[in-house]
Amino acid sequence: MVVTKFNEVLPKATAKRLPQYYRIFKQFVSDKVDRTNSQAIAAKLGVDSATVRRDFSLFGELGRRGYGYDTTALRDFFSDLLGDSADTNIALIGVGNLGRALINYRFHDRNKMRITQAYDVAGNPLVGTTTDDGIPVYNISDIKKNLPDADIETAIISVQSDKAQEVADILIDAGIKGILNFTPRRLEVPDEITVQSVDLTSELQTLLFFMNDKKEIAKRK
Repeated sequence: MVVTKFNEVLPKATAKRLPQYYRIFKQFVSDKVDRTNSQAIAAKLGVDSATVRRDFSLFGELGRRGYGYDTTALRDFFSDLLGDSADTNIALIGVGNLGRALINYRFHDRNKMRITQAYDVAGNPLVGTTTDDGIPVYNISDIKKNLPDADIETAIISVQSDKAQEVADILIDAGIKGILNFTPRRLEVPDEITVQSVDLTSELQTLLFFMNDKKEIAKRK
């Protein structure tokens, strides 16, 4: 749990922006920009500068008045905060269309995260094979045997919704501490397990809502 300088739990809205701040500062450093300000950060993030300053104030003095923010220092700060200073191995459960797309997505080109094992049921013809990137695809029944020596505490679920809870239970029993859930199913897990859900259908519906809302506003002008 990340706490603020006031010893309070970090607001969820701020927590969701942390990877974006990290990406922005990595780009600044890559572009050889040595220092920046809240206005420039806000413009890249699509929020107002007051939001940036409020977020940063929760961590203490990240910048200096009259100077701004040191991009290398802030890149390293957010890297440590997000745990990106060490490699993170990930297990993928479900090697269907979405699962294969996730395997081909090169997390490690952008961050120190990588899928190192994949799992599916015995009926999937990919079980027992190895991907072009060298990722072995195992039978889900082998997960409890494989994980202890694999340094994996994080897993991605990309199975059918009606199987999501069953898979989550298997993962937790095998020692997984964090789950990225790509199904619309709300997972019931113990308090010590962290779950982040990505519902692509809901995200698309939200996108369409805002698109239609803008069209209606334009009609009234």
